[in-house]
Amino acid sequence: QVQLVESGGGLVQAGDSLRISCAASGRTFSSYVMGWFRQAPGQEREFVTTISRNGGTTYYADSVKGRFSISRDNAKNTVYLQMNSLKPEDTAVYYCAAAQTPIGEVITTQQRAYEYWGQGTRVTVSS
Repeated sequence: QVQLVESGGGLVQAGDSLRISCAASGRTFSSYVMGWFRQAPGQEREFVTTISRNGGTTYYADSVKGRFSISRDNAKNTVYLQMNSLKPEDTAVYYCAAAQTPIGEVITTQQRAYEYWGQGTRVTVSS
């Protein structure tokens, strides 16, 4: 089992950068595909980005491609989301999640594939 705790959210201005983190408990962090999702007020939770177990493969939603960057440090059991050129529409609660996918499925964008979720960290971008 994995417990996930996000941190680093806050209030920033449009155009600013912010890095949020997700610390995982347990000794098997490197066996999980990790993802970031977000939920804006009044909206459904949506996929943002995912990273493979060894960090070699990443995938981004079109809305954040070129502005956001996911990374992980398996020695520190932590996954990061670097967010640059933030826009007011990036305002949301950001959740990290962990998935054990079948061999050969190195990343996944499907929420239902993610078994473990953090409590979320709020990011607010003012215009």
